[in-house]
Amino acid sequence: MAQERLCMRKIKEVLKLRYEMRMSQRLIAIACDIGKTTVQEYIRRAKAAGLGWPLPEGLAEDELEKKLFPGETVKKESRPPMQLQYLYEEKKLPNVTMSLLWEEYKQSNPAGYQRSWFCEQYRRYVKTLDCVMHQEYKAGDKGFVDFGDGTDIIDPETGEIIPTEIFVHVLGASKKIYAEAVHSENMESWIRCNVNALGYFGCCPKAIVPDNLKAAVTKANKYEPVINGTTLEFAEHYHTTILPARAREPRDKPLAENGVGIGKRFILARLRHRIFHSLAELNIAIRPIVDDLNSRVMRKYGKSRNELFETLDKPHCLPLPEKPYEYAEFAKARVNIDSHIAYKKHFYSVPHEHLHNLMDIRATAQIIEVYLKGERICSHKRGYKIGGYTTVYSHLPLAHQKYAEWTPERMLSWVETVGPDARKFAEMLFQIRKHPEQAYKSCMGVISLKKHFPVDRINSACRRAVEYKIFSSSGVKDILSNGLDKKQEELHSSRAPKNHANIRGPEYFNGLLFEQNKPMEETK
Repeated sequence: MAQERLCMRKIKEVLKLRYEMRMSQRLIAIACDIGKTTVQEYIRRAKAAGLGWPLPEGLAEDELEKKLFPGETVKKESRPPMQLQYLYEEKKLPNVTMSLLWEEYKQSNPAGYQRSWFCEQYRRYVKTLDCVMHQEYKAGDKGFVDFGDGTDIIDPETGEIIPTEIFVHVLGASKKIYAEAVHSENMESWIRCNVNALGYFGCCPKAIVPDNLKAAVTKANKYEPVINGTTLEFAEHYHTTILPARAREPRDKPLAENGVGIGKRFILARLRHRIFHSLAELNIAIRPIVDDLNSRVMRKYGKSRNELFETLDKPHCLPLPEKPYEYAEFAKARVNIDSHIAYKKHFYSVPHEHLHNLMDIRATAQIIEVYLKGERICSHKRGYKIGGYTTVYSHLPLAHQKYAEWTPERMLSWVETVGPDARKFAEMLFQIRKHPEQAYKSCMGVISLKKHFPVDRINSACRRAVEYKIFSSSGVKDILSNGLDKKQEELHSSRAPKNHANIRGPEYFNGLLFEQNKPMEETK
């Protein structure tokens, strides 16, 4: 399941930070945004299981979970959390005491904390309200990223004014800046901008601190923000760590906030009299201004950002991987009865033994990869046709693989042996079915009716099915079973002219018309 896999990723991150990065348990707790006791518990379980870092090659996530939690199930916290901000506001009111607040808390939550723990948690919370962190940045340790309002661009064809955002990445120790304009703060822009920033720096800080925006964080939570799969994979690719800043806490990322301010004052202000017609044109203008900013001497330090970068951040940052990260999106889909999963309305085959399993999908611009519990099951070239199918026929059950040699025209020719109306019925099937194999099955169902019904009746039933828009072999069978095809034939025959002594046919009326049109002489 999604949450179980995320938990395994977080445990892996704890082990990596502990054994590879040599971080303390307190720093690990801050980095992963979990409690220190939770970090201790993960490390204790890993030691008990004989695990360190790196993990044994080929160790699947479900196997790791079994080693760390043998015979256990995850239990939810039974005690309800304290609403500390509410308590803080209530405590400001006259005559409101902690005893009163605790009594009200216990009345609403009988299974809640006892008074001593309740008061202790409140005191800790109050102490943090006025705590201002003094930021001292270690060389190569952190990079801070944020978005701010950019300059507008004008569509040259329509004249539409299109707003932009400015992305800023600032390295902590040297204050070196990278800036880029984007259309929006979506996940793809966030990833692409960070990839470009790291390429600009030529190295990667040990941690990247974004704000709590949806691009990097799936669920912004005060206690445990959930980082999305794409951001986690991006971090793994560069061997860095993502440390989301607290929501509405600019003190957690002052360099990013200041970087946005510098971006507006130093970069955008210099472009205020220029008109841009595309994002690419705007970014071409931004780059030399950023280069100039990094080369200028800062009065406070007596050195430029580039000089500080060469002596501080660059020697201690992480080297870049051989290839930049390729943007990927993650999703989940269940394997359908036809051994396919759907991603953005295109269908991809999965080995049939995984029928009904919930699979993890990793999608890039070129490739679709399908995973189960961290193990890659299959991959496909990405298809963009809505309703289209990408199928490896060996993924299908043996009974279905025979369809691989069929073509729509071959099937239509086979159905036509029943009759022309049957072919018309089959042609309609190929038009409305999303995948040819679905139409093959329906056509085979119609052909199999020859075992039980005459061919002319099947053809007639297909004609009735088309008239009433019944496009399934079971519908044709119902028409035959209920004799509705015969009623249709009776209806057609009832409309035909009948021979009878009292019925005057077309010859009579043609003769009468001839007599009426004769010249007078001939009539006489």
